[in-house]
Amino acid sequence: MIIKEAFQRQLHSISDSLKKGYISLIVSTYNRPDALEKCLNSLLQQTDKGFEILVADDGSSVETQSLIYEYIVKGIVSIVHIHQADNGFQLSKIRNKAVAKSKGDYLIFLDGDCIVRPDFVAKHRRLSLNGYFVAGNRMLLSQAFTKYVIINKIPIHLEKNIYFIKLRLVNKINRLSPIFSLPLGFLRYLQPRNWRKAVGCNTGMWKKDFITINGYDELFEGWGYEDSDLIIRLIHAGIKRKEGRFAVPVLHLWHSQNDKSNQDVNYQRLTERLDDLGFIEAKKGVSQYLE
Repeated sequence: MIIKEAFQRQLHSISDSLKKGYISLIVSTYNRPDALEKCLNSLLQQTDKGFEILVADDGSSVETQSLIYEYIVKGIVSIVHIHQADNGFQLSKIRNKAVAKSKGDYLIFLDGDCIVRPDFVAKHRRLSLNGYFVAGNRMLLSQAFTKYVIINKIPIHLEKNIYFIKLRLVNKINRLSPIFSLPLGFLRYLQPRNWRKAVGCNTGMWKKDFITINGYDELFEGWGYEDSDLIIRLIHAGIKRKEGRFAVPVLHLWHSQNDKSNQDVNYQRLTERLDDLGFIEAKKGVSQYLE
């Protein structure tokens, strides 16, 4: 039945997917202007130009703000800077604020230390399907190679697969599979309720679905599990997972670990909600910023 349903979904995907609609990329950042520059450069070279960028800035200093302004005045694509005061790790809050200012029908969440290949937006558009969110994946760069890429301004998003194969052979990246494209067809629909490994640095969803569940829950403060909570509530609301692996990878620059002092509290909150199928709307979410 799952396979049959998946094939039926594919038959309707042309009419149900995002065709020429506007896409909003929510790019979160905090005091990583060198990484953000790489991210924005890759977004400016997308083959699909039907998108805006909202930089969700969780309290960065003037250096990051100045960099964002430089890209705004270039005018290549619409870029909006959403900034809040630095009051600790409040990623859920700044993402909600950015979504509230967005104009697109479809949202793609991306971290500001992630680099994307030129067909990233185009492929997310093709994968979009009503009733589904898309979970992409990532390839991690080593600390030394990240430093090399940034200092030497290497446009790795333009490199061919053979380049990454060579990097893997010398352990400069952690794996190869994300960069290969495969037409998985119905296999993309086989785990509709799987919330695990759906990373906030590369996830696509319809804005209407995000608003239905009241977006990110700002009760999740500090690092940990705010993305999992969002995905679980989408699934509780009947929105299914469509696999984005082998289609929409990101190249994730190395970064030091975040402060995980709130991890246990956030995980406890997550586990309480996991089996509560009626828990859909965030208690403190995006609604407070919507006009």
